[in-house]
Amino acid sequence: MSERINLADELHRKGYSCSQAVAVACADLVDVPKEILFKATEGFGAGMGTMDGVCGALTGGLLIAGLKNSTGNLDNPKSKAATMKISREMLTSFRDKSGSIICRELKGVDTGKMLCSCPDCIKHGVEVVEANLT
Repeated sequence: MSERINLADELHRKGYSCSQAVAVACADLVDVPKEILFKATEGFGAGMGTMDGVCGALTGGLLIAGLKNSTGNLDNPKSKAATMKISREMLTSFRDKSGSIICRELKGVDTGKMLCSCPDCIKHGVEVVEANLT
């Protein structure tokens, strides 16, 4: 396992949400303080806070993708298509690894059959970041 996966697991066990754990564990890839990443991803945990949305582990990784790939040029935003391509690749890979991208489905809320645990979703979230951004 990579150092980032181990760190993300440690952070989650410390109380970070899945989104916070992935984003903060991948902070070395972007020029953003960990505290800002922690704050920025707080509302993404538990599938956007409702379990009905996209898994926090994936959204934390997608935030890192945008921060790493965007030119940040407000007057001439030309990196959007390239970043969206990376996002699609990350989403597809995460779905292949985890069985879904929706928190409620991953946890088996309606079916009683868990597709992927939070620790495994976090692992997959870091893996898709590392595969697409390093």
